[in-house]
This record gives sequence, structure tokens and C-alpha cells, in this order.
Amino acid sequence: MEGIEHTRVEVNGINMHVAVKGQGPVVLFLHGFPELWYSWRHQILALSHKGYRCVAPDLRGFGDTDAPASVDSYNCVHVVSDLVALIQSLQVEKVFLVAHDWGAIIGWYLCLFRPELVKAYVCLSVPFFRRNPTVPTEEGKVEAEMAPLGAEYVIKNMLTNRRIGPPIFPKGEYGTAFNPDMTEDLPSWLTQQDLAYFVSKFEKTGFTGGLNYYRNFNKNWELTAPWSGAKIKVPVKFIAGELDSVYTSLGMKDYIESGGFKEDVPGLEEVIIQPGVAHFNNQETPHDITNHIYNFITKF
Repeated sequence: MEGIEHTRVEVNGINMHVAVKGQGPVVLFLHGFPELWYSWRHQILALSHKGYRCVAPDLRGFGDTDAPASVDSYNCVHVVSDLVALIQSLQVEKVFLVAHDWGAIIGWYLCLFRPELVKAYVCLSVPFFRRNPTVPTEEGKVEAEMAPLGAEYVIKNMLTNRRIGPPIFPKGEYGTAFNPDMTEDLPSWLTQQDLAYFVSKFEKTGFTGGLNYYRNFNKNWELTAPWSGAKIKVPVKFIAGELDSVYTSLGMKDYIESGGFKEDVPGLEEVIIQPGVAHFNNQETPHDITNHIYNFITKF
């Protein structure tokens, strides 16, 4: 895509695929599930033309980055260690951080563990989680339910979902999964070429790497005990769609609106709720998200 350079960087004992474009201050993009660096294609092109060096890795277990076999390899310490090593390889002291979905969760961990590496954080969809235990997903079960449907069905089903409510994996047969209203036609913001790129990568890797992030909720809870009650003081801008399945469940909307979010994240400067927009807002409203990112990071 228009001059994007693809490299492999050795980080924390694995080889990480990284898409890079532009020169200037570094903007580090972190994707979610079931996504890849490609989820940031619009922002990479736009912000690189505005004088930024855009860096978007495939996180461990995704795309062309190595996928360690053990579930424990996907806990927050390992994934944040990947990012620390990546930042060091860029030979910069700090980065602007932009992240979505599981990338957003990892972004919060990076801000918690190594705040000195982050100039400012634009967080999409998933606010900071107070430290609570969560029952993990049963290993292997979800993959077995997804397999008969194929990667294209699963990815299309998830990316086009506009149902509000808990973003949880269905129990029993995968069936219509998150999105029983899925149609044959793709939304205007997702082309067949876009879908084909995601599918081509997940057909090779499967979904296990991405699902292993969910399987580490309890482990992450154990590992973050020393940071219990810690505050996020990095400057933050938070953006979510009003139809986002995270924003509309798990008490998140009340947590954000009641002031709990600001209490836990004193660095929170802006909250943007996009009318009529669902979970994958970086792809659904690319120009809006790009403008929000640019307007925030130019302040620093």
C-alpha cells in the first residue's frame, strides 16, 4: 500500500512483523482481535503524510509475527516486553501510542509499566480496567467451534457486528456468533479486498494466538498485583462508538460517565463518543479517527 515498508524486527525472543511509513515523531499503532497491522491502513497513510513515522506491528500470535505455542506466552508482561523492545529498536525515547480493542488493553499495560515511553495515548474502544479477576476462556473450545465456519465467515461476522451488549464468545455451537444479522453485502468501509487480506493471514495462522490473549486475563490479574490502585498519568484521549459492544456492556458507559474512568486515569483529557458508530471505529470512520489522533498529538 503506497510505499509502506514491511520489516521483521527481533524483539523479546520473537520475530515481529512491522509496517512502517513516514519520517518524524513515532506513532505506534496496536491492533485488536481479529485484526492485524492492516486495521490502521488509513491512519498510516494519512499521518505519514502529516509528518509522522507510523509504526504498526502485528502483535505476537497475529499475522506474520511469530506465534509462541504456550498460552502463558501471551500474558501482559510478554506482550509489553515486545513493545518495549520494538520502541528501543526505533531508537527513540518516547512514542505517541494509538491502540484499539486488545491493543488498547496492552496499551494501558504499557502506560502502567513504562509510562516514560509514552508521550500521549489515543485509546479506542476499551477504557482502563480496574484490577479484577476474570474467568478465562477454555483452551481449544472456541477454535473448535470456529473451524467449521472458516476464517472468512468468522472475521466478516465480527467486523460487521453492530449489536450492543457484552462482547463475549458464544457458548456451545458458534452458530451466528456475535452477529446474527450479518448480510452478504459488506459495509461501505470494508471492501472485499480488505476482508481478503485479513482472511489470507488468519487462514495461515488460525485464531489461537489471538484467543490466547483472552486466556491470560487471570494471569494478567496475578502479574499486575504490584500495580493495584495505580493511576494512569500519561495524557489520554479516549474514543468509542455509541454502538460499541464494549462501551455498551460491563458497566463501561457508567464507569466513563460517572467519573470513575477519570479517577483511575488522571491523565484523561478528552472522551469522544461517536454517534451511530460500532466497535471497529478506526476502520468504520477512518477520517474522523485520524483527525482526532492528529488534533491530540499535535498538542505535545
